[in-house]
Amino acid sequence: MQRVTEARVSVEDRLVGEIKHGSVVLVGVAPGDVAAHAAWLADKVANLRIFNDVEGKMNHSLLDVGGAALVVSQFTLYGDARKGRRPSFVHAAAGPEAKDLYEAVARSLAGLGVPAPTGEFGADMQVHLVNDGPVTILLDSDKTF
Repeated sequence: MQRVTEARVSVEDRLVGEIKHGSVVLVGVAPGDVAAHAAWLADKVANLRIFNDVEGKMNHSLLDVGGAALVVSQFTLYGDARKGRRPSFVHAAAGPEAKDLYEAVARSLAGLGVPAPTGEFGADMQVHLVNDGPVTILLDSDKTF
């Protein structure tokens, strides 16, 4: 999750999603992830206090500031580069399972009142963003960190 002043995602020079103030949410799905994980992530993204108040402290959530979340699928988050020189992606969920949960994250955000345009699952996307701060937060539904 990245706090941004603006972001957009394109596929073959075609704009598919765009936001102004808010967050870019790069979603990686692992085998065994379920709808409850998508709902947990959406709730965390919507309510995590990473936006500044008038004193410059991170006290406001995406909901508080009326921001949007650009949701982009990114299986490479599960890239394992511990061995060799090419990352392995065996820890990323297969296409249909990953697509369903990625879309569930966007639907859950919208259900919470956060506009949630998306990228295009499985496409070669170009993501353009201005990271504000920079602020980048790792969120893991397994809570391993």
